[in-house]
Amino acid sequence: MRIAIYGRDFNDTVLPYVQQIFDHLKAHHIQPVLYHKFKNSLHGKIKLPENTVIFHNHKELSQLADVLLSLGGDGTLLDTLTLIRNSGIPVIGINFGRLGFLASINKDAIESALQALINKEYTLDARSLLSIESEKSLFGEENFALNDMTIHRRDNSAMMIIHASMNGEFVNSYWADGLIIATPTGSTAYSLSCGGPIIYPDSQNFVVTPIAPHNLNVRPVVLPDNSSLSFEVEARESKFLVSCDSRTVTVERSVKMTIKKADFCLNLIRLNNETYLSTLRNKLLWGIDTRNY
Repeated sequence: MRIAIYGRDFNDTVLPYVQQIFDHLKAHHIQPVLYHKFKNSLHGKIKLPENTVIFHNHKELSQLADVLLSLGGDGTLLDTLTLIRNSGIPVIGINFGRLGFLASINKDAIESALQALINKEYTLDARSLLSIESEKSLFGEENFALNDMTIHRRDNSAMMIIHASMNGEFVNSYWADGLIIATPTGSTAYSLSCGGPIIYPDSQNFVVTPIAPHNLNVRPVVLPDNSSLSFEVEARESKFLVSCDSRTVTVERSVKMTIKKADFCLNLIRLNNETYLSTLRNKLLWGIDTRNY
């Protein structure tokens, strides 16, 4: 088994956990495949196995790795999507961040998680993605998102009007600061903080959630993910923002966009001792009432 490892710069307090990962892989004769920028950030801080291989882009990753290990929070795991793309390489995240819905492995459970990974004691959870199309290529080949796509006004601009249609049929004109189009995976992220519902991963839906809508009767709507959603923007300002997960571009007001389900999924590794519902309970503290303690 070849395990690719991706991460960002992080606090030196987690370096012992990072070293633990490499030591465990070396003890089990697993070849680590390390992202080149992450390797540079670890220079002089971590002792790497001698057989460590370096990769630079998604093409090299697809040829070198069987599994990708993300070290950090959910944002770090989202970054791996631009490297994995449609290769089908499964990904698992060890949480060095805060909440950790996607990177659900606690740093104190690294050894048992790696052992389960090596023994293939896991299942694959196929997560749907969004893709965006327009006359102008907004994100190049990276026009997909695991969590959500967001249409948003710029910081110095007034409220915008977003005209939304589904399969050519008019849905609504949203007077708001913006609009979130989220997958079930992203329903526990930005959409949730704006009042959107939690959607089970394999429910085959999108949720469209307005951001600070002017009309109080405008609420999130759940739509089937085989739909094609199109958007036009009306605003005082000539430009607005569009985000694909953590990637953001500035867009001309005249640009029309179409968002639909991508033609590939992300394979998220779920260890046999965890489920989506158990993750929800643990991360959202369901069932915990401080009056009982």
